[in-house]
Amino acid sequence: MSSSSSSVLEMEIFQYIDVHQSDFIEDLKEWVAVESDSVQPDLRKEVIRMMALAADRLSALGATVNLVNLGSHQLPDGQDLPLPPVILGELGKDPQNPTVCFYGHVDVQPAKKEDGWKTDPYTLTEINGNLYGRGATDNKGPVLAWVNAVETFRALKLAMPVNFKFVIEGMEEAGSLGLEKLLEEEKQCFFSDVDYIVISDNLWLSNKKPALTYGSRGNACFFVEVESGGKDLHSGTFGGIIHEPLMDLIALLDSLVDPTGCIQIPGIYDSVTALTEEEKKLYESIEFVLEEHKNNSGVKKFLYGTKEEILLHLWHYPSLSIHGIEGAYHEPGIKTVIPAKVTGKFSIRQVPHMDLSVVKQQVVEHLESVFSKRNSPNKLKVSMPLGAKPWLADVNDPLYKAARRAIKTVFGEDPDFIRDGSTIPVAKVFQTITQKSVMMFPIGAADDGEHSQNEKISRHNYIEGTKAFAAFFLEISKLH
Repeated sequence: MSSSSSSVLEMEIFQYIDVHQSDFIEDLKEWVAVESDSVQPDLRKEVIRMMALAADRLSALGATVNLVNLGSHQLPDGQDLPLPPVILGELGKDPQNPTVCFYGHVDVQPAKKEDGWKTDPYTLTEINGNLYGRGATDNKGPVLAWVNAVETFRALKLAMPVNFKFVIEGMEEAGSLGLEKLLEEEKQCFFSDVDYIVISDNLWLSNKKPALTYGSRGNACFFVEVESGGKDLHSGTFGGIIHEPLMDLIALLDSLVDPTGCIQIPGIYDSVTALTEEEKKLYESIEFVLEEHKNNSGVKKFLYGTKEEILLHLWHYPSLSIHGIEGAYHEPGIKTVIPAKVTGKFSIRQVPHMDLSVVKQQVVEHLESVFSKRNSPNKLKVSMPLGAKPWLADVNDPLYKAARRAIKTVFGEDPDFIRDGSTIPVAKVFQTITQKSVMMFPIGAADDGEHSQNEKISRHNYIEGTKAFAAFFLEISKLH
């Protein structure tokens, strides 16, 4: 296809998307209205209903849709709860075309108006060009933008430039239960002819400038438990004469990280790679406004004062965060009790080349060493209930080059190539199981507030993101 005929086709596609943007927003409104909260058991039926809606939407495009039953899982109270099915969809089987697989999820985080929302979280509300609602950016909006782009080709009766496959789940916010096993089972079947995998489940680094994501940190979550006797004690009767578990725990937690954010666990930085010249250049060109990032976070001061330092410590270095203490009294007022057992919770966001098993060993050895120096008779137990691996892709992969050209066409500028400081386990899972090129192609802005109150996606990002996906389809077809 010549560049002139390609641009004419793009103009036709973009015009259709502009004309039908109200329809696309109505579709998002319908999806946001479904309270598909996968975290709360009493809303599981809504998640399953959302999966059926998504399946119907794909079927209306002409896709072959398989709703795969994953069985059930057991809750802590022993109750068995059905897992929502996973959608495996397929549209187009032209052997001359590349096959692109899109992953997304249609479950959401919990949300209530009384949490601090300005609008009803399950009623999509447009204010000053922003579409507010739970799931608007994470992840119903991006899933629909991809579907809208496919629908545009169908509506204009254009030949599909690529073959499509869809993997859409309803348990991402609750740990993607059952998904990895399904992907492993489908490796030789559903994924056998897939060339590329695209995920749109994260955000730009900037409020304004588009980005493509080529890496994310992993996450190792730890419990550190300190226990004395079998019951809580009165601080007037026993305070000052026993080794208090909570004091031991606080000392242990305090030993993990210093005031500059540097992790104090011996050996934890041994596997962190040196910064390459290529990566340094990427950091220099990235649009990142410290004040904008502070405003998004609500804090007054960061640990570091320059863009490069901030990005290095978000992407290139591991971080350690303390999340809470279980077992200690936390209600309003004072209760003069010495708790018998307390559990501290913290996590380490590890970077590529850090081994989960090694990190666990380093943590255990460090905490045991600190604890032994306290000469406490209490019992210490350290566990790692959750471990997700980091992910890294090659920005020179043809997949990234095609996406870059599509973004330049739609937004008029090259995207930033960024990493994500958080963890997107599914990217690493897809990469490991399928051995295909995996790319994260976000369309949401940095201030969209995923997981937060007043989550939104702007009308501009939703509609222009739809165009970017459509342009991406054309660019991918040129690779073959």
